[in-house]
Amino acid sequence: MPYTTLSSFLRKRFGCRVHKITIDAGFTCPNRDGTAGTGGCIYCNERGSGTGKSKTASITEQILSAKEYLGLRYGAEKFIAYFQSFSNTYAPVERLSVLYEEALAVDGIVGLAVGTRPDCASDDALDLLAELNRRAYVSIEYGLQSVHDRTLSLINRGHTFASFRDAVERTRRRGLDITVHVIIGLPGEAKEDMLETARVLGSMDIQGLKLHLLYVVRGTRLHEMLENGEYRCLNQDEYADIVADFLTLIPRDVVIHRLTGDPHRDELIAPAWALEKDTNLNLIRRTMNDRGIVQGCRVSGR
Repeated sequence: MPYTTLSSFLRKRFGCRVHKITIDAGFTCPNRDGTAGTGGCIYCNERGSGTGKSKTASITEQILSAKEYLGLRYGAEKFIAYFQSFSNTYAPVERLSVLYEEALAVDGIVGLAVGTRPDCASDDALDLLAELNRRAYVSIEYGLQSVHDRTLSLINRGHTFASFRDAVERTRRRGLDITVHVIIGLPGEAKEDMLETARVLGSMDIQGLKLHLLYVVRGTRLHEMLENGEYRCLNQDEYADIVADFLTLIPRDVVIHRLTGDPHRDELIAPAWALEKDTNLNLIRRTMNDRGIVQGCRVSGR
């Protein structure tokens, strides 16, 4: 593989096949409740980054249901509870502790992955995660999307790059692994802007990366922008080209968790090829192999 995969990292660390189980713990987001803004980011609808799981199901029930499916389909033996939906450190630490402990108490759960925003990374929440990290694998996933403040403002992100840098420094001081989410194809960004995001992240102390295709979901501000001619989706070849070059600027020891998105079929407006996950992954790999490039080959000093 021309990049470091999550599956290989997990197998090396745990000695068996490990899968992440996505959890909806009923959180919200400061960019929706008025703390940082309202309406959310321009690409999110009311479900946001939600899994679509029933909020009436407990964390334990969600895990047990997914364990059975993943075990049968993929032969997974151990699991990481992934608190995915919205901002999963955005609550009093007492509540966070109860939720995280419930997940870790389920048989077969060997760790936590906690998705959140850099402006929700309180010292209390990080201290709690650092404590849990002493007895289970714990990583935190920060939604950044871009290092450019002008882009963050345009997409109504509600935080700055400085907020992200501060969160990274405080998180790494506590020994927690960090995975960063970046969106490829944001409005107003040329390829060079996206590659600058790669260069900056490649120089930072991060351990994982998720690249997402910007796709248009029904009922969002981005949907309006598409209809008004204010936004154009990347085509499939453009996306593969940008991702291939992006990865060359990321050190090889950074684990690549994701290289595309998983839109809900009933919500997707464009591009239609966003649903072709296997095709997109194969195109990215073929592009890198045809060019003779691999992850990290253009990192300065390597």
